[in-house]
Amino acid sequence: MYKRNLLHQFGCSAKALISKKLNLFCFVTLLGYVVVALSTKVGWLGANWHIQVGDACQLPNRLHYFGTDILGRSVLAKVLHGTEVAMSVGCIVALGAVLMGAILGIVAGYFGGMVDTCVVWLYTVVTAIPTIILLMVIALVLGKGMQTICIALVATEWTETCRLIRGEVIRHKSREYIQAASAIGASSARKIFVHLLPNILPLTIYQFSLVFQTSIKHEVILSYLGIGIQNKPSWGIMINDAKTGLLRGIWWELFFSTIAMFLLVFVFNILADTLRDLLDPKLKGR
Repeated sequence: MYKRNLLHQFGCSAKALISKKLNLFCFVTLLGYVVVALSTKVGWLGANWHIQVGDACQLPNRLHYFGTDILGRSVLAKVLHGTEVAMSVGCIVALGAVLMGAILGIVAGYFGGMVDTCVVWLYTVVTAIPTIILLMVIALVLGKGMQTICIALVATEWTETCRLIRGEVIRHKSREYIQAASAIGASSARKIFVHLLPNILPLTIYQFSLVFQTSIKHEVILSYLGIGIQNKPSWGIMINDAKTGLLRGIWWELFFSTIAMFLLVFVFNILADTLRDLLDPKLKGR
């Protein structure tokens, strides 16, 4: 039976997701990142990151757990703000790119013909351009800042979702339950939203997790190159600022910002793979 009880399916998936210790650790860690990002956004954490709190380049100690940077600012507060930037960019870009890719993929796969040809041509052209070069061009044209980063990432990250969704729609469109819906006079909107969408929703959720972590990595790269986030801490900016301090043995700013990024990407990778196996058991073990 192709029409699934989504609430029951996702409820079982959620229980299975936290049944293993590694998955539970990753889930709790990700929840911690979300809490930190929200708390930083509203000013509960790291509100005075730009204020000098001690001597320059202090080692991690009881007063400043992550040490201080070259200007005497708290590295911990900067890492917390970097978490807020990364989570914000990841959520905005993942929602925008997956939504755009899903809409174009459904339209192209369902209607076919000239619409399909145009969509395929569009994502083929975008995919043919190296992602980092396209991101840099868009960022340089629109200017620096978080809004530009989000627009640039959405413009480049929708293609894979569109390609996969289009293939799934073409595969399901020829199945018996769609033919039966057509035989009883169901409209295209009903066939798409009632019959097709529930069957491609697991793939869409999995793509969201992939785009989320990819967006974070690209934001860090662009900020490191100096064409990303401006006037607020970012892990990429921290890594760029800390590279010169390594020659003088100032390692803590680079270390903590890198660890924060690594841990977030790591837990998302683990949860994304687990989510893939739970939502599509045919992929398990591949």
